[in-house]
Amino acid sequence: MRDPRLSATLPPRDPRQSGTNAPSDPTIRSNVANGIRGPTFQERNHETDTTAQNQNEEVNGLGRLRPRSTGGMNHVYDDLYRTQMNGSSQDLSPLPQVSGQSRPPALPAATRTKNDYSPRKVQELDTERGDKDGDESTWKMRHGWEGEHTSSEYLKLLNSAFYMYFTDKRHDTCGIPKAGFEQWPNQDWRMKDRLKTVSAALAICLNIGVDPPDVVKTNPCAKMESWIDPTVSTGGPSSKALEQIGKRLQEQYETLSLRTRYKQYLDPSVEDTKKFCVSMRRNAKDERVLMHYNGHGVPLPTQSGELWVFNKNYTQYIPVSLYDLQSWLAGPSLFVYDVSHAGNIVHNFPIFAEKHEKEQLEQRRKDPNAPLQHYGDCIQLAACGRTESLPTNPALPADLFTCCLTTPIDIAIRFFVLQNPLKSGIKIDDNKVPVPGKLQERRSPLGELNWIFTAITDTIAWNVLPRPLFKKLFRQDLMVAALFRNFLLAERIMRANKCHPISSPELPETHHHPLWQSWDLAVEMVLSQLPMLLEHEEGKRTYEYQHSSFFAEQLTAFEIYLGSGPKEDEAPDQLPIVLQVLLSQVHRLRALILLSKFLDLGPWAVHLALSIGIFPYVVKLLQSAAAELKPVMVFIWARIMAVDYTVQNDLLKDNGIHYFISILNPNSNIAVGNASEHRAMCAFIIATFCKNYPQGQHVCCTPELFEYTLKGLDSTNPLLRHWSCLCFSMLWLDHPEAKWQGIRSSACMRLCDLSLDPVPEVRAAMLHALTNFLGIADVTDQVAQIEESIATAILFMTNDGAALVRKELLVFFSTFVQRYENKFFVAAYEELRREKESLLDSVLNSQENEKQDGARAQRKNTAIVSGDSVFASMWKQVLVLSVDPHPEVARNASIIVDWVHETMMSSPLAPLAQSVVEGIWLVSRQVPATKAKDKGPLESISQPLDTPSSQPAHRSQSYLSLSLRRTASVAASLKNVFGGSSTVDGSPHKSGPSSPSKPQHNPPVAPTTPRSRAPPEWSRPPENDEPSKPLGPYTQAPAPTSPGFRSLNISKGQRPELPLKSTLLDWSTEYFREPQMRPNETDEPGSANYNQRIWRRGRNDQIISENQPLKEMAGRSRWDHVHRVLPNATNGGQPTKMCFHQFENHLAIVDDRDTVCIWDHYSTRLLSRFSAANPPGTRLTTLRFINEDDTALLLLGSSDGVLKVYRNYDHNPIAPSTPMSPLASTRSTFEKPVELVTSFRALTDVVQSTKNAGVVVEWMQGSGKALVAGDVRVIRVWNVATECCTVDIPARSSSPLTSLTSDAVAGQIFVAGFGDGAVRVFDQRLKPNISMVRMWREHNQWITGVHMQRGGVRELISGSREGTVKLWDLRSDKSIASIRALDGPSVAPSAHHHHHHHHPSHASTTAAAASSSSKAETMRALAVHEHAPVFCVGASRSGVRSFNTDGTFLGAFEPGRGILAGLTAISGGGHQRSVKGLAYHPHRMLLGVAVGGVGDVTVLGAAGKEGVLSFRGEKGDKGWEGL
Repeated sequence: MRDPRLSATLPPRDPRQSGTNAPSDPTIRSNVANGIRGPTFQERNHETDTTAQNQNEEVNGLGRLRPRSTGGMNHVYDDLYRTQMNGSSQDLSPLPQVSGQSRPPALPAATRTKNDYSPRKVQELDTERGDKDGDESTWKMRHGWEGEHTSSEYLKLLNSAFYMYFTDKRHDTCGIPKAGFEQWPNQDWRMKDRLKTVSAALAICLNIGVDPPDVVKTNPCAKMESWIDPTVSTGGPSSKALEQIGKRLQEQYETLSLRTRYKQYLDPSVEDTKKFCVSMRRNAKDERVLMHYNGHGVPLPTQSGELWVFNKNYTQYIPVSLYDLQSWLAGPSLFVYDVSHAGNIVHNFPIFAEKHEKEQLEQRRKDPNAPLQHYGDCIQLAACGRTESLPTNPALPADLFTCCLTTPIDIAIRFFVLQNPLKSGIKIDDNKVPVPGKLQERRSPLGELNWIFTAITDTIAWNVLPRPLFKKLFRQDLMVAALFRNFLLAERIMRANKCHPISSPELPETHHHPLWQSWDLAVEMVLSQLPMLLEHEEGKRTYEYQHSSFFAEQLTAFEIYLGSGPKEDEAPDQLPIVLQVLLSQVHRLRALILLSKFLDLGPWAVHLALSIGIFPYVVKLLQSAAAELKPVMVFIWARIMAVDYTVQNDLLKDNGIHYFISILNPNSNIAVGNASEHRAMCAFIIATFCKNYPQGQHVCCTPELFEYTLKGLDSTNPLLRHWSCLCFSMLWLDHPEAKWQGIRSSACMRLCDLSLDPVPEVRAAMLHALTNFLGIADVTDQVAQIEESIATAILFMTNDGAALVRKELLVFFSTFVQRYENKFFVAAYEELRREKESLLDSVLNSQENEKQDGARAQRKNTAIVSGDSVFASMWKQVLVLSVDPHPEVARNASIIVDWVHETMMSSPLAPLAQSVVEGIWLVSRQVPATKAKDKGPLESISQPLDTPSSQPAHRSQSYLSLSLRRTASVAASLKNVFGGSSTVDGSPHKSGPSSPSKPQHNPPVAPTTPRSRAPPEWSRPPENDEPSKPLGPYTQAPAPTSPGFRSLNISKGQRPELPLKSTLLDWSTEYFREPQMRPNETDEPGSANYNQRIWRRGRNDQIISENQPLKEMAGRSRWDHVHRVLPNATNGGQPTKMCFHQFENHLAIVDDRDTVCIWDHYSTRLLSRFSAANPPGTRLTTLRFINEDDTALLLLGSSDGVLKVYRNYDHNPIAPSTPMSPLASTRSTFEKPVELVTSFRALTDVVQSTKNAGVVVEWMQGSGKALVAGDVRVIRVWNVATECCTVDIPARSSSPLTSLTSDAVAGQIFVAGFGDGAVRVFDQRLKPNISMVRMWREHNQWITGVHMQRGGVRELISGSREGTVKLWDLRSDKSIASIRALDGPSVAPSAHHHHHHHHPSHASTTAAAASSSSKAETMRALAVHEHAPVFCVGASRSGVRSFNTDGTFLGAFEPGRGILAGLTAISGGGHQRSVKGLAYHPHRMLLGVAVGGVGDVTVLGAAGKEGVLSFRGEKGDKGWEGL
């Protein structure tokens, strides 16, 4: 499946290749998978095997493994086919190259966009900086990177592919199976009503020598009956000829079905007719009977459909009515009428059948117990219409219709010879063409013709008939199928002789089908060799029969169909022929390969193949020992099992499942390169075989299978690891014997080792297996110890970054909680009691009642039963997950909490728990009145906190625990901690998972250092100097949820149910229902998605190239021109942070609450507005665009340590009732709403205080990492591909981390700024404890921002609260320049660095000299352009000041002047306003500005001497606009 494939890729340089993944190790990036794409994620961190076999199994993930070409596994199987054919003695034409396999024509290379997030070649950098003098020293990169970042190897690595993240299937579906997945097993492809024709009556009424009175025969006329001429004297009476005809007719029928019991009735009387009809129906019971009627010696059927037979003395013709015949034979029956005017019988048959049905209904009303006869299921074949006579051509048999039905090959050859206008010289012996061979020998000429005829007639019927009718006539009964195949030939031949055979049910015309031409060609090829074949039989010459190319050509046609991109409504014409080809050992492998490609198209193709009758063939092939068939058979069976697992009984018969168990053996030999992929399919087949099938579990519960599956857990292929886990899971489900086998083989502990697997799907599958392991009926001490050790081993996974894993973990928790419910009652009760004590301590502390110390001590000495047991720890983790940022995880955890609380209230603990709950209610009401007055905005919890947005909104829809969490329960306490608020007692928590609700009543005191004696405002964030005020009416925006999320809607009184139900198995199975043999549509040249990506790539390159000349000019221009104004940018909120998209005209803005607004900054249109659903007391502190080269996602970070990723961020339709900018009235409604892709708690131990920096996030697109830090003592590195925290790097500071920046291209070096003014440099390539490689302490106050340019010279710039900006070089111990940005355009060079300007140094400023009042000018924001030599600072009173990196002052913009003056006056603000946020556009010369007290966002541009430097975003052209 897809280190996981969180990464889809943009088209690489060669558009004929599909995308690769995003490995963190460059040596792994070049790995290319050989073969089929694995399930939906990738492998990165596992070492590759050194064997030749495993070298071919290198994969980039469990998902879209990069195929060797656009054909994916096509070429793997094609190579297998060619290898086998090269060693074969058969003279076969080579496998043709069709459109689905050959490489497509070359398209313009889809190279990586050359943005400034990756370096360009030296000559490009030269052009970019406008170096006209040729002085290389003027453009060299800072930090000594010019050699490394411009090397050919490095550029080649970066340009090989560009990676996208959070685009895997688990992010699209969140582990929820597609709607309607349960319908697949219900598809009726099996013949449940299969019938057999058990008896046949051959009624032959010839009366040889006497012509019927109403028949006039020509002279000469047709005479042969069953290829016997009755007029030729045989030396006996006419009765002898009649017996020969009857015997020959029975022999002809026996070639169709040997199991049918035949009885000849020669010139029967009416009494005999009734007798044999009634007897035949009685013996057949409910099976089908056949009546063949030859009426060539009796009068024609009457207008009412009566048949004629004889009396006993053969002196009269006696009519038999259809009514009587139906009464005798009833149904199900099959009638064949070889007589002139046969259409009269067919026409009247339903009339009498309806009469019988009415009579039965009337009889049933009189007697409910009366027996019923079925008259509806009757099939009829008639030789001609109501007024037509049979052909009398003497060159044809008299019973031409019967010959077509029973000897199709003989009559077809004769017909071809007669119809051939060319003289062939073929002699007809014994009235037949003497073609050598037997019908059953497919390698003989006659047998091959019969084989081709069967394939052609089956295919014609498949293409012409409706599917239900085809199934009834050609798959229900062997006799019926044979007769109707031959009936298609009869229609062709009889129509050529002016007769129109009819049938009931009626068939469409087939005589003109193009495949009949293929049949004529096959006959002609045999007849052309007939003289040589006859001479070979006579011994006159040696001749080897040249086999027909029919099947090879039809397989080629099927191959062309597969290469045309077929869809569900385009069924292949050749599918029945492929079925026939499976019978041939010569073409079998190629047919199986093509069949596997067809099945890969999806479930519709699988059902189509099953309905055509492919299943018995693939079941029989399981008995084959041919090694070359194993890979293809595994693939085919995986597709069948994914669609319909009810084939378990068929696998159990004849021990077919051992075919796959033997292949799962890692020592088995598979004739294919990517053997591990096929072993993964075997694991899937075995897991599905055991699914809800005890007999299958019993068969598979062997030590050998456990050994093979355990070895699969160590595979480098994540698909195999994934399904090895699920194989264990299905073996253990309600099967104690298999669980004990797992204990003996230590499988549980081996599974626990996968808790740190780099692939999230593997981790989830591991949890699925451990969940099903729980539940051994006899809970002995050994069993309990094993289960508790498993729970302990996976408890830490509550911090997993993948929502899929946390969801599966909750399923395990729910099963464990239900199994040990009594112990969890105790843990829940004690947690409630601790909550009550915490609340009481808050009240006592607020009242300062020293007399209560003894009571407090007495309470704390109360015995704790659960203590630090696994049950108490797990309960705390469940409470943590009940406030998880992901709505599904929070909902599922809430169900567990509700169940425990609800059940506890019905247990013996109920009286004690009830008293604790009542105490919590009483005490919680006292806390706001005593403490809320002294709390700041981040600490106050005067109101009971609501549950997350994923919880039910009304108490009436909730359980007891929900109401508890809405007041002061443990869950509410946890929410206070994780939501950014203090607990009810006002003391900050250390909210790690080990003790999520334990308060710190005595926080540690900071050490006394010279820096700690500095004024407090120096280490305080600038934005805390003045509180934000409401700017107007504020409307809460809608909060997006994850795909498929459904909130709880529980009626009152309904109890929650445990355990939770996992959907992982069904979701994982979907992989085998999806196409894997072809590249994704996005990677397929010519597809819409591919063309869109190519277009985006060209547009991106154009934007970058058009902005290259503007960079140096921007460094000389004034940055004070108002380009655009976005009025009321956040709908009543205070804009604080913003971010420009690199290539789209998107500007994302967040306010001081939790609202996100997306604007088109060119047209000033509000595109979307939504809420991040932050808990109260928290705010958004980070926003970034990711995957900007293609379809971007929006990354948000909030002060409670949570990261959220959204897709379709600009597609959210705004509700009509939502107030918004009037300019958004033209906004169109999009189909796809904003969706939450993923969310997780990146920091679990955020310490909230008045000096907080929130959460600081640095996104590194190239390496797929997110650096997360803030009010913690570590810098956490998250690998978003694996969704795991890879390392915690010590921050080496007690001050909060305020800003992060990195070399996002290489992704190894990052720089952090701190609240005490320190700037530290870290190298991720070193061990965490020694990763800090440099520290600068030239700043004295809070670092407002630090930024390293991602283009240009890679300047590293930092700014502190007091207004000092410094430029750094990573190789230097000191700053290379210092600019006092708030004092004016001054710069102070360091002693070791020569600069163009000379000003007094600012570095020696002392703490006392720099100390100022709270009203002193401070730097609120710092922004640095990514590639232009420009930066700006935002001040508390003097607006925005822009500078060149050489210190040149580029102008100031004061928000209270110009276009904003009227707006500020209306809002009541003064002339001076503090800057809240700054952001440069990554490429264009634009700067976004947000100021305090004004809800607008201003977009500034640079103005030079020639005019305003701008970019026309919608038209895609640059230009100078006059002032």
